[in-house]
Amino acid sequence: QVQLVESGGGLVQAGASLRLSCAASGRTISTNAMGWFRQAPGKEREFVAAISRNGGYTDYADSVKGRFTISRDNAKNTVYLQMNSLKPEDAAVYYCAAKWVWTERYYSAGDEYDYWGQGTQVTVSS
Repeated sequence: QVQLVESGGGLVQAGASLRLSCAASGRTISTNAMGWFRQAPGKEREFVAAISRNGGYTDYADSVKGRFTISRDNAKNTVYLQMNSLKPEDAAVYYCAAKWVWTERYYSAGDEYDYWGQGTQVTVSS
C-alpha cells in the first residue's frame, strides 16, 4: 500500500507560481510511475503530467506544456509539480497518483493508476 498526501495548493493571482508536493508513505515510490491530475468543478478529471519511475521520461498535457514541470526525488519519496505562469483555467483540485511498474515509462491515463491522494486545491484569480 502507498499513501499519497498532496500539499502546496493555495490561492494565487494569474501569472504566479506554485509548487505542489506529493509525499508518499507506506512503501518507496521508486518502483512507481507517478502522475498529476486535476479536476475543476463540473468537469471531468484530466491528465496534467506524468513521470517514469526514475524520472527519465515525462509527459504533459498540451494545456500545461512549457509552464508546468513534474519532477521527483525518490530518496525523499516525493513528487513535485512546479506550476508557473498560472492561469484562471488552471484552477482545480490537483491529485497525485502512483502506479506500480517494472519498466521506465510514464502513464497518462487516470484509470491506469493504482493509488490516489486526497487532492490539494489550487485557485487562480484573474
